[in-house]
Amino acid sequence: MMANFQDLRTLVKSRTPFIMVESREEARALLLMQKVARAMPRLLFQWTATQGLLRLDIADAKPQSFAAGADDVLAQIRANKSASIYVLCDFHPWLHDSPVRVRQLRDIALAADTTGHTIVFLSHALTLPPELQGHAASFSLALPNENTLREIIAEEARLWSQAHPGQKVLADPLAHDMLVRLLAGLTHADAQRLARQAIVDDGAIRDADLPEINRSKFRMMNMEGVLQFEYDTRGLADIGGLRHLKQWLAIRRQPFLGGAEALLDTPRGVLLLGVQGGGKSLAARVIAGSWQVPLLRMDAGALYNKFHGETERNVRETLRLADAMSPCVLWIDEIEKAMAQDGNDNGTSSRVLGTLLTWMAERKSRVFLVATANDISRLPPELMRKGRFDEIFFVDLPDAASRADIFRIHLGKRKIPVENIDFTAVAAASERFTGAEIEQAVVSARYRAHAGSAAMTTADLLAELRETKPLAVTMAEKVEGLRRWAAERAVMAD
Repeated sequence: MMANFQDLRTLVKSRTPFIMVESREEARALLLMQKVARAMPRLLFQWTATQGLLRLDIADAKPQSFAAGADDVLAQIRANKSASIYVLCDFHPWLHDSPVRVRQLRDIALAADTTGHTIVFLSHALTLPPELQGHAASFSLALPNENTLREIIAEEARLWSQAHPGQKVLADPLAHDMLVRLLAGLTHADAQRLARQAIVDDGAIRDADLPEINRSKFRMMNMEGVLQFEYDTRGLADIGGLRHLKQWLAIRRQPFLGGAEALLDTPRGVLLLGVQGGGKSLAARVIAGSWQVPLLRMDAGALYNKFHGETERNVRETLRLADAMSPCVLWIDEIEKAMAQDGNDNGTSSRVLGTLLTWMAERKSRVFLVATANDISRLPPELMRKGRFDEIFFVDLPDAASRADIFRIHLGKRKIPVENIDFTAVAAASERFTGAEIEQAVVSARYRAHAGSAAMTTADLLAELRETKPLAVTMAEKVEGLRRWAAERAVMAD
């Protein structure tokens, strides 16, 4: 809160004519304005369309009926000779339908050095007419940090115990820590609301509460369907092959998390290319799981469908949330769907690309970006140049040793005895199969064995493999073209 106070007071002291505050926490913003006004000191007014102009620096003040309308309040500001802060709540609809109001506001801005007035536009979303933008500065309420989030949870637990005398909130330590992570990126009020939601039903914080808290969080942020907190992360043992990628990740884990190697540059991210079903998505889960950090997944394909017209804003919100949850892994799935549109999107894809590239170049947070792509031809050159990612890995079709490992992993997951499985034979028979196709062969062979009321054997697996035409065969030309491109331009993940 102190940083908010200092930053806002600096803007007011510098006689910035207009301050734009985009926030849903109107009450919290107004409390901050009151604190700044007392410290300056300044007169403080609030205007809303429902009550008109109201003094906030005087207790029990009554609305001023002579300044109830939008034009009235602007006239009052121009007439006032005492340096004041005016907080205009949800005023933006009145900014875009009247050239006279725009001129009035510009006159106020040009006189700010003399009058000392500051106008604060406060709403959940704001845009100023071009004539006024040069007089404005943006201000954002800082989001709660980890310590503040823990205090919020503790306060909600105290209030619950107060309402239930003799009872204390029970909290599983791991679930409590995960709840803190889930609340990161939320406003103070939203974090309070979700902390209360986790506790209120049974007076406990448990693993079972977290999925619903996660869904509620993204509904609050209007990011549902585009950004998700992924619980299903994996360890290195859950993925076969990719030996080079695993080694690369192992030596960068500690520098990313911070420690003795803090003087090293923080790892920033990788681009994973490859055929569909090759294990790119699983690799993203493995990176987060092996580094033991949260995994955020952004579905690039959903950006344009769900947020038509507000795509760029929601990209910025996604990146802001990732920064707030650092250290974490941000996985952009099928990034080519966001970066390469058909040219009829009014420049949206270009602005999305610009927003992402700016964030990639300027971010200071420990957010490791993992982008996965199936179609290299749709990626813009700006994204591919050296320095955007730490490395570009190609996830190729697995070799024989990797295929044998993949069979062992999927048989082990299903608790299928492996004593009677000839891994050399099934690895040889699955040449040009992806990891996903091998898993499906295991699933189908299990059905075959169950139908015969017998344990799965090598013969069941071989039969399923013979009946399957892998993608590398049905789309041979496309797959081979991708492999030729990667041979000269990417690092092999295996």
